[in-house]
Amino acid sequence: MAKRDRLKLRYEVARKTIHLSSLSIPVIYYFITREIALMLLVPIFAGFFLVDLLKNFYPPVTKWYHSTFDAMLRSHELEKKPYLNGATYITMGALFLVLFFPKIIVVATFSMVSVSDTFAAIIGKAFGKHRFGQKSVEGSITFFLSALIIVAVVPELNIVIGLVMAVTATVTEAFIVNIGEFKVDDNLSIPLVSAAVGMLCYVLFLPDQIPLLSICR
Repeated sequence: MAKRDRLKLRYEVARKTIHLSSLSIPVIYYFITREIALMLLVPIFAGFFLVDLLKNFYPPVTKWYHSTFDAMLRSHELEKKPYLNGATYITMGALFLVLFFPKIIVVATFSMVSVSDTFAAIIGKAFGKHRFGQKSVEGSITFFLSALIIVAVVPELNIVIGLVMAVTATVTEAFIVNIGEFKVDDNLSIPLVSAAVGMLCYVLFLPDQIPLLSICR
């Protein structure tokens, strides 16, 4: 039987409020070039990754990290084995998206992980009564509805392909993605899987519209 999340609602809200701030990444990226975005994302990711390495292997940083953030950490983040935190995964996801996908795909999928995942977690924590694994039906419905709003307002995105991306992101968020014994963090799996599916749809069905996805790039 899957374990329920240890976080109390107020700490989930605090954690997801910080998470929601990552919406600044796709918003800013829409107005700048890919080259400038990479110049910003590479050192940001490197900084978060360095903190992760130090907290896992350098005791003074480990002590500071847990004394500061324990109340907002999930159960697996309190275990002794090394792990990467959500900030590292989300900047890693942003970096991979910018490297490998057109701008509009990046804006849509990263907005979903920033906004939809945030509201799904809060609604699921507060009102989730019908649970499956570590998720709830209420949270997944919230994720899907907010994802629909996102794909509807992102410029130049085909609405049907946007719908497919929203469904893909919702399913990816609802179920844990594992590679062997390694659990893939949903800050990485949600945007990359939905972006890959969206791009595949464009390649197969609307290849002539792909140039529209690189606006301002």
